[in-house]
Amino acid sequence: MAPASDPAEPSTSPHSVLFLCVANSARSQMAEGLARALLGADVRVNSAGSSPSRVNPYAIRAMAELGIDISAHHSKSVSDVSHEAVDLVVTLCAEEVCPVFPNVPRRLHWPLPDPDRKGEPLSDEERMGHFRVARDEIAARLRGLFARRHEG
Repeated sequence: MAPASDPAEPSTSPHSVLFLCVANSARSQMAEGLARALLGADVRVNSAGSSPSRVNPYAIRAMAELGIDISAHHSKSVSDVSHEAVDLVVTLCAEEVCPVFPNVPRRLHWPLPDPDRKGEPLSDEERMGHFRVARDEIAARLRGLFARRHEG
């Protein structure tokens, strides 16, 4: 899946990014970890969901494969995030209804299927494969989004 061109992509780098999905357990947690690793302390990075649960162990494993530790992360509710502290929201839902975060100057929608594939009878390795695909797609989109930040 190639990164989508989005006319809403910011022309300047944001100071604060919020990644949203429903459970804040996999896609948004991986995006938070990847963005922090990519951006360091330059940008405030958070994730949240409309129905927070727990960080998925497969997400933790997929990120550990890249040397990024998200094992201390926890699922957070979108209602607990300060609206004043966010200038870019990235939603990651595909087949679900993503949480709404109003009054944010910039938004991107990266519709990625839930890598957990709940209800599908998958082996451990097949499920990990879906998490790797989601992780790598998020990483590619983040590199594209923030490439200008590191130019010149």
